[in-house]
Amino acid sequence: MQKIQLPLLCLCLLIGAHSFSQQITKKHLPIIDVHVHAMKVDTGWSREMCPWFLSDMPGGDPNQPPPNLNNTDCAEPLKAANSDQEFQDALIATMNRLNITIIASGDATIIRNWQKAAAPGRVIPSIGISSSEEMSVVAFTDSLSSGFYKVMGEVAPQYEGMSPSDASLDAYFGAAEKLNIPVGIHMGTGGNGMANIMSPKFRASLGNPLLLEDLLAKHPKLKVWVMHAGYPLADEMIALMGANAYVYVDVAGMIWSYPLAEVNDYIKRLVQAGFGKRIMYGTDLMMYPKLLETSLGVIENASYLSFDQKRDILFNNAVRFFRLDASKLQ
Repeated sequence: MQKIQLPLLCLCLLIGAHSFSQQITKKHLPIIDVHVHAMKVDTGWSREMCPWFLSDMPGGDPNQPPPNLNNTDCAEPLKAANSDQEFQDALIATMNRLNITIIASGDATIIRNWQKAAAPGRVIPSIGISSSEEMSVVAFTDSLSSGFYKVMGEVAPQYEGMSPSDASLDAYFGAAEKLNIPVGIHMGTGGNGMANIMSPKFRASLGNPLLLEDLLAKHPKLKVWVMHAGYPLADEMIALMGANAYVYVDVAGMIWSYPLAEVNDYIKRLVQAGFGKRIMYGTDLMMYPKLLETSLGVIENASYLSFDQKRDILFNNAVRFFRLDASKLQ
């Protein structure tokens, strides 16, 4: 009996080991983060931060120091990277482990460094502009025509006190439309006390998604995604998407800054309104590498989303919007 059992035991162990090996080497389902900032790490500005830190937004007094924009009253505050290299290493490691592709805007040198460190095609460059003072239309068009930049964003005229339909930006959007370049525009809130503390030109009213209507009417072939999903203006966002079939949203920024219950309610509202196929995952990632996992957890743990709806938000919708080849990102 022992002579028969031993080979069988060995065979079972080999099959089990092979099965376990397949499990640990199985690739994570692909994810696309459509909203990443490539920026130099500023150790003087960065500090620990709790997710959903805007769960408490106390008022201030103009004759007193401004209220703290941050909150570290949690069990495990997120830590900022201490150097550009540390952030890059952490980002690439997470991208590899979780099979993530990113749309990155910001410092071109940093974007190129990320491209060299990441798998081919996993870092898609984006160029942002918020004012005509930043770059001429000719220079901007040349940048888009070079082939390096595949996306236009983050466009954030709200911080400059302008509507996205301001005439001074029209030629830039025209260049993107002509070159078939998708555009990401900041709409919605900017955080606690943005106009008082950090950006005096910022106006909450200029974050209304309906301000995009004139822009979209002028450029009917322009594909636009509204960054931050126009939070907290859900009704206006739904109205705009209902009228414009080429408008998508991302959930970046809001997904880790505002109260978690509020975030889930907002995403659920957009899904219930019928726009589950036009919501894209994004982080608004800056200097906190762990924001990726924190933000992913919101979608992956959302009980109101089916498996297919989660896959749409995390991958499928971005593939469709950016006209990507899904087979190269599996």
